[in-house]
Parts: sequence; structure tokens; C-alpha cells
Amino acid sequence: MSSIPPPSSVPPPQPAPAEAGAPAAQVPARRDDRSDEPPWPIWTAPAAVLVGLVVGVLGSVVVAGIGAAAGSDHTTPAVSLISDVVFDLGFVATALYFSSSSGRRARPADFGYRRISIGLGIGAFFAAGAGYLLVTAVYQSIVKLHGSDKLPSDLGISTSTAALVGAALFVCVIAPICEEFFFRGFIFGALRKWHIEVHGRQIGTWVAAVETGILFGLAHTGSAAAQYLLPLGFLGFVLCIVRWKTRSLYPCMALHSVNNSIALGYNELHWTGGEILGLIAGSIAVIAVVTLPLSNRTFARAS
Repeated sequence: MSSIPPPSSVPPPQPAPAEAGAPAAQVPARRDDRSDEPPWPIWTAPAAVLVGLVVGVLGSVVVAGIGAAAGSDHTTPAVSLISDVVFDLGFVATALYFSSSSGRRARPADFGYRRISIGLGIGAFFAAGAGYLLVTAVYQSIVKLHGSDKLPSDLGISTSTAALVGAALFVCVIAPICEEFFFRGFIFGALRKWHIEVHGRQIGTWVAAVETGILFGLAHTGSAAAQYLLPLGFLGFVLCIVRWKTRSLYPCMALHSVNNSIALGYNELHWTGGEILGLIAGSIAVIAVVTLPLSNRTFARAS
């Protein structure tokens, strides 16, 4: 069925001439793909990566020093957990600092805290998740992935229930919130301002997504084996596309949390499907309680 209407023999009605002094009719403006760019400049992206790394490392060192002063001869799961949380919060604090460099106070919406329609969010979540799983499956068939992440074992998930709860809270809730805020909310927002034209087409957003994905993969060097860095980088790229198309950080945090919950529950804990679903539901519920109040309580629709 053609979407173009057939020609009509009746001439279309002509608009009435505007009266003298009457304002001209306004044509609705088409939404620019860059209309939601944040106020902070491009240079803040590399600066925040470097400063955030320094702040995170120094914070972790301080936590380790306090643990040693408390009489611990080795790094306990509690010290590892607190160090990881401090490391992530260091990047969040750095992003907040550099986001104020434009002279205008950054709003939560500038980072992507925008409520969107449920249909748009669910559609973006499943489309991105399916693409990520497909590419990961192809990669796994070629590389033959094996082994497990170093992070859960450092957090002592097999030593006690308290350690397991703390590790699950960090991996499935705190990390998705902090990392999405920093990478998709701050870094991707800044890099999108880089206008790159190829054959008359602006590809700056795609380049920004690739660069952010690479940084996201490299950020997991210490917690994941080298063979997992490429899939993680691709996940970072996919999350950027979700952030771009929906203009919201919420589906990104949800997909990030689901990925981490499955990795922790299936690969590390060997839980049943019901237990993993419980972990996913609980994690997303906590993320919603923490982050939904940050939204501007308006619905944004992607064109």
C-alpha cells in the first residue's frame, strides 16, 4: 500500500492572504539531533577522564590505608567494596565539577535524567539488548570466552551473605548508576559537540559513541579479563545509541543493570532463572527509587 495519496483533480485550497500587520504563520521547527546537548564544552571529556582517574585512585588508596591502619594484614572484601564505590564516586564528583565549567548550573536533564514513554523505553531496551546479545554471541563463538570476572571474587561473594549483598548492590545498582552518569550522561554529551562531516553527513555523534564505548571498555581493565573488554566496549557503544535516540539515561541504566545482574547471577553465582529475575527486578527497583526523582517529570519523545 502506497503512503503517497493519489493526485486529485480538485485544486487544493489556497491560503488566504495575510492581513496587513498580521504575524506570519510559524512553521513547526524540526527537532535537532543536538538539541539536548549539555552546556559543558568538549575539552571537559578528556579532562574528566584523567582527573577522575586520579581522584578515584587516590580515594581507593586512602580507603586501603584506613583498612591497613585498622589492623588488617590483607585487603578484606569490605575494603575492596568501599574502594570500588569510592572509585566510582570519584568519577561522578569529577563530572559534576567539570559540568559547572560552562558557567551555568547543569540540570539533571542535561545528563539524561528525562522521563520517557514506557513504550519508547521498553522498545529501546529490547532492541539494544538483542543487538548486544547477537554481537556478543558471534564474538564468543570466535574467541571462545571462558573464565570469570575478577571483581566479584575480590568482593568476597562466597565468604558471607553480607559480602554477597554488598557485591550485588555495587555491581547491579551503584555501578550502573555511576557509570551511566559519567560515560553516557557526561562524556558522551560532551563529545557529541564534535562536529565531523563526511560526504555532507554529520557523523560526530557516531564518533562520540565509538570513543565513549572504547573508554567504557578500558575502564573495566582491572575488573574483567582482556577477552571481555571488546564486548564491554561494544556494550558501551550500544548504550550511547540508546541515550542518543531516547534522550534519556533510564533505559541505559536498566540495560546496564540487567547485563550485570545476569553476569553475576549466572556466571559467578550459578543461580536459577528465578533467582536471577529476582535480582534484576530488585536492582531496577532500587535504581528507579534513587534516580527517578532526578528527572524533570516531563515526557520526551524521540523523532
